[in-house]
Amino acid sequence: MTRPERREPQRTCVGCREKAGKRELVRVARAPDGRVSVDPTGRVPGRGAYVHRSKVCLARAASGGGLARALKTPLAAGEAARLVASLKELGVGETT
Repeated sequence: MTRPERREPQRTCVGCREKAGKRELVRVARAPDGRVSVDPTGRVPGRGAYVHRSKVCLARAASGGGLARALKTPLAAGEAARLVASLKELGVGETT
């Protein structure tokens, strides 16, 4: 007997508020100790927020406050800039 096909989980981008497959998005996580970091594996424990791999969504998520709201923690301008730089190192934001 064959197994039924698994559906990919859907997540909402905090930049554009559109739903997409979990694998199409990048996760940013707030650890239980309060540290915020990029989670390329999608498995770091803590509260997560998802962003499309585009310049537009990345800019909206960081500057519009969507990322801070989704993570339920205030993000200082320097911390938001550090996250954006970390995401760009992973190749996020290279597409339009």
